Amino acid sequence: MGSAPHQSHHQSPRRASAVAVRELVPPDPDLSARWHVHDYPSSFARWNFHPEYEVHLARSGPGRYIVGDTVGVFGAGQLALIGPNVPHDWISDVEPGEVLIGRDVVFQFSSRWLQGCEELLPELRALTPLWSRSRSGVSFSGATAAAGAIALERIGAARGADRLTHIFGLFHLMVTAPEEEYELMSGVWEPRVDDPLAEQVVGTALTYVVKNLTDAVRLSAAASLVGMNESSFSRYFKRASGLSFTDMVRKLRLTQAANLLLETKRPVHEICTMVGYQNLSNFNRQFLAYFGHTPSTHRQRGGVDAGWIPPAHRR
Repeated sequence: MGSAPHQSHHQSPRRASAVAVRELVPPDPDLSARWHVHDYPSSFARWNFHPEYEVHLARSGPGRYIVGDTVGVFGAGQLALIGPNVPHDWISDVEPGEVLIGRDVVFQFSSRWLQGCEELLPELRALTPLWSRSRSGVSFSGATAAAGAIALERIGAARGADRLTHIFGLFHLMVTAPEEEYELMSGVWEPRVDDPLAEQVVGTALTYVVKNLTDAVRLSAAASLVGMNESSFSRYFKRASGLSFTDMVRKLRLTQAANLLLETKRPVHEICTMVGYQNLSNFNRQFLAYFGHTPSTHRQRGGVDAGWIPPAHRR
């Protein structure tokens, strides 16, 4: 990844009123790893990255996720493993004032804790392939996702040695998942951890995009929100997120359309307009290219799996 913009040639982003800040995972002296549940929207539900590994369960759906440089759709029951410093966000479409109670279950643990466990318990080195995959994000499906969700929920209620049993049981489920029950979610992510402003810039821009997806989304407006000119913002956003601003908007629109096709009975031409497309032929063409089938077929098939991966990112 490139270095941060040089002061003499590029504008630096100013602080914005609504920003995504690097997530700090607070340690609990009585627990070796952190388990928690949060609502959506909440301060935890935002584009962020952190040095800990994260197991994420979406209790409700549908919605859209961003992992690394990939935008996909998720449904209730999606189970994912996210590696250290891989950017991620799960976005649900909610009405003003609506809150999805307990939408997310999250389990976070540090590389240092993991390495310490492996030094004392060499059997845990069998998990190495799992941690390698996590650099791309891993989405689980089928029986693995169902059993993994149960194990993850039980971690929250367990204490002492029983808690460790569920933790290592979850890891075992994930590393032994059949090939047909897991997919890599993105390319191997090389994070720009040296840049503390990346989350602020990308997070502010994404907040703007999601709020205005059904209307005109302008690069100039996003750039203005973070205090950059259009050219500098465009380069910065691509380096920080892995996607150009245009690609991010396009993929968020298409994945929103995919969910609307299933959640409503609106005709395709209305959904096309609702997600910001003015030309139905262009919308159909882009939907087919991204999902591998037409909007009508998507509705007939009942959508995609809970942890759908764009075809271009599948193993």
